[in-house]
Amino acid sequence: MQSKNEQISTLIELNDELENYFRNTIIPQLFVDAQLILRKFTPPAMRQFNLKNEHTGQPLVNVKENFRFPTIIDNIQQVIDSSEILEKEIQTTDLRWYQMNILPYFVQKGKKTNGVIITFIDITARIKDLKEQEKLIAEHELLLDTIAHDIKNPITSLGLTIELLKKLPEKGMAKFPVLLSNVENSLIKMKDIISDLVQSRWQDKRYQAHEEMLDLQNILEDVRLTVAPQLNESHGVLKFEIGASEITFARRKLRSVFYNLVSNGLKYSAPGRTPQIIIKSFLEKDYMVITVSDNGIGIDKQQQLSIFDKYHRVSNEIEGNGVGLYLVKQILETAGGKITVNSKLGEGSVFSVFLKLNEASV
Repeated sequence: MQSKNEQISTLIELNDELENYFRNTIIPQLFVDAQLILRKFTPPAMRQFNLKNEHTGQPLVNVKENFRFPTIIDNIQQVIDSSEILEKEIQTTDLRWYQMNILPYFVQKGKKTNGVIITFIDITARIKDLKEQEKLIAEHELLLDTIAHDIKNPITSLGLTIELLKKLPEKGMAKFPVLLSNVENSLIKMKDIISDLVQSRWQDKRYQAHEEMLDLQNILEDVRLTVAPQLNESHGVLKFEIGASEITFARRKLRSVFYNLVSNGLKYSAPGRTPQIIIKSFLEKDYMVITVSDNGIGIDKQQQLSIFDKYHRVSNEIEGNGVGLYLVKQILETAGGKITVNSKLGEGSVFSVFLKLNEASV
């Protein structure tokens, strides 16, 4: 059994180890006790959150504005009361984004949570990359789909003109056959160019989307990071209730599907109502079904018939180009799936995504 001096020496060593850890870690961390007093923080936290040594020992409420996250005190209290880990994305005063993990500090003696340890992982670059990826994918998909769709009419018109020219009398038009041949060759070349451009969507390795076994939860986490700025600005809530998770699909395409649906749910939120989006998944016959529910402005019955048409807009007052849902429908139908909508004006919408299961997913 240790003597009193030995116990004091052991405590000093443990405290020195803790102080050494806090001084040298490169991760911003805070230790807040059960009374919401800031007890310790690491040097990176001083730089990222504009903390000073004199903040130690102060109520966290005195420095919460440094986080640009008004509910941080409530979140800490929630972890203290429940003893459950909480994860959220927050933005700091230097406009960077962090994955915030609030972990309960559990004391064996008394069996209660005596505070929390808060860690911050910088995800600014990841959010920026995901947003750029979604932008590039949307622009690329729109370009190719627009070419494939809109070029058909002028090509058809040109072909009909050629057929009419062939039927005209050639008397007095010695050069007509040569001109006609040139027009016909131009038409053939135009078709070849368009065909090559559209086929590059599948052949060019830079844009080729390979199917793989995916975890739906990971895809949705990427989407949540991508829309984190909009969620933060609107104080929106995004919840997942995942009953089925494994699916074989192209990663960037599946991410685009849910990015579009979640982004729309936030854009078309109802005035005066906090946006709430709930994503659920379950198996139904040969499909994995994922529903995306929101409490936004809703869609009237007439518009529900055309919202998946290219360039259709639910509201011209909200920024957009009317191709998001069109692309979602094209992606799903190409993969043997489908999408449906059930909505009530003024109450919100439920989009149901049906992903075809293969043998590996069953």
